[in-house]
Amino acid sequence: MTEAGVSVADLCRKHGVSDASIYNWKARFGGMDVSEARRLKALEDENTRLKRLLADAMLDNAALKDL
Repeated sequence: MTEAGVSVADLCRKHGVSDASIYNWKARFGGMDVSEARRLKALEDENTRLKRLLADAMLDNAALKDL
């Protein structure tokens, strides 16, 4: 498979990633434009932040129960 005249194997060697990574990225981001990819990144960052807040709250809750 080639994209823009460059083989996937050449891309992998150039950037030091596996073939599977290229195909996974293409499946995940292939149909997106730049604004959609930015929005996805922002949502993933927010999700990570919220998970961290939840974990902190759960630890605080557990500490209070131990008192």
